[in-house]
Amino acid sequence: KLFSCLVDAQVYAQPLWVPNLTINGAQHNALFVATQHDTLYAFDADASPCTVLWKQSLLPAGETFLSNNDVSTGDIFPDIGIVGTPVIDPSTNTIYVVVKSKNGTGTFFQRLHALSLLDHSERANSPALIASGFSGSFALIQNQRPGLVLNGNLIYVTWASHGDNGPYHGYVYSFDKTSLAQINTFNDTPTGTQGGIWMAGAAPAVDSGGNLYLITGNGTFDGTSNYGDSFLKLTGALSLADYFTPSDQLQDQRSDNDFGSGGAAILVDSGPFTHLAIGGGKDTELYVLNRDNMGHLGDLNAVQHISVGGPIFSTSAFWQNSLYVAAAGAALRMYPLNTTSGKLGPVSFSSSSNFAWPGSTPSISSQGLSNGIVWAIQNNIGVVVHAYDATNVSHEVWNSSQAGSRDQAGNYVKFTVPTIANGKVYVGTASEVDVYGLLP
Repeated sequence: KLFSCLVDAQVYAQPLWVPNLTINGAQHNALFVATQHDTLYAFDADASPCTVLWKQSLLPAGETFLSNNDVSTGDIFPDIGIVGTPVIDPSTNTIYVVVKSKNGTGTFFQRLHALSLLDHSERANSPALIASGFSGSFALIQNQRPGLVLNGNLIYVTWASHGDNGPYHGYVYSFDKTSLAQINTFNDTPTGTQGGIWMAGAAPAVDSGGNLYLITGNGTFDGTSNYGDSFLKLTGALSLADYFTPSDQLQDQRSDNDFGSGGAAILVDSGPFTHLAIGGGKDTELYVLNRDNMGHLGDLNAVQHISVGGPIFSTSAFWQNSLYVAAAGAALRMYPLNTTSGKLGPVSFSSSSNFAWPGSTPSISSQGLSNGIVWAIQNNIGVVVHAYDATNVSHEVWNSSQAGSRDQAGNYVKFTVPTIANGKVYVGTASEVDVYGLLP
C-alpha cells in the first residue's frame, strides 16, 4: 500500500481515473470518488501523502443523505447517498452522477448532476430532478444501484429497490447529456411488480450498435410485457429488442434466486456465435447467450450454461480468450473460450482459496497481450486485495495480507471493484480509498 485517501462515508461506487487534467493550475492524473454522504472527491491519483484536488458536497441547502432506516432495510448500511458508479465523458471533462437526498419534511429526491472534472462546477442545466416513475414514491423506493452508462449523447440510469421493499419496478431512463432532459423510459414489469435491476452494481453492457444488455431480478414474467428474472437486450431508444429467460424462472422468483444478482457482460467477436453475452445469478448458473438470437424462454435456447460453484453476485472479466469468475463461497475460476464452438470450459485453473460472500468482480491489468494480472477483492471484514497470474490463477502473485499491517486496507464494502490504472490499484472501502503499487 502506497497511501490512503480518507473520505466521509462508505464508497460503494467504483473509483474513476482520468489522466492529465489541469486542476488548480497544475497537471494531474486524477481519481474521482463518490460517497454515501453525497460527496464527490477529486484526488491526485499519484501523490503521497494523499492530496485532495477538490471536494464537493452535492446536497442542496436544507437536505441530507438518507439512512437505512428511511428505506427499512440494512441492504445498504448505515447511510445512502451516491450508490451507483458515476460515468465520465472525457470529451467534455464532465462527470455524471445520481444523488439521493431528503429534506426535513420527509420529502425525498433523486437528481442527475453533471459537473466539471476541473473545478466541480455544475454544467448548464445541472442538477436535473429525476421525474417520478409512479406517484411520489420513486425517489425513496427506487435504488439507483447499477453504474451509469454514457453512449453517444445519452446517459443511461438504472434502478432496482432497497431490499425488496416496494412497490417497485426495474427502470432504465435515458437523458440527453447536455440538456439533462429525460428522453426515454423502460419499465421491465409495467403491468406487474418487482424486476429490480441490481447486477451487483455493474453498469449495463453496451455493444457497438448501441444496444444495452442487463439482467433483471425476481419479478413478474409473462414474455409479453413483464420480464422478471430475464437477460434483456434494449435498443438505444430503450425498446425491447430481445431477451432470454431461464427455464426455472418461476422457481427462481418463488425462492428469491434472482437471475439479476450478477452483471451482464459481452465478449469479443469470435467463433460460430459471433456476438456472445454472459451473466448469471443466485442459482450458481452462468449463461452464455447469442446476442443475435437470445432465445427467449428456456435453457435449451442458450448457447451454454454452467455451474460456477456458488451464487453469482459479480460480473465476469475476460482477457485473451479466458473468462474469470469468482462466485460467492467459491474459488476464482478461469474458463477458456473455445472459439471454434463458442463455448466455455472446462475450468483450466482455480485459485487455491475461496472467496466468501459475495464473491468478487475481478479486474484485469496487462501490458498489451502479456503480463496479465487478475485483481480480486476478498471480503474479510477488512478488505484483502489479491493479484493472480492471468495465465494461471492458481498462481497468486501477491495479496495485501502478506506483509501484516503495512498493506492493510479499510473495512469491506460489498460489491467493491478495484480500478487499475498507470501501475496502481485503487480500492474503495468503508472509510478510505487505498492505493497499491510497486514499492519505491
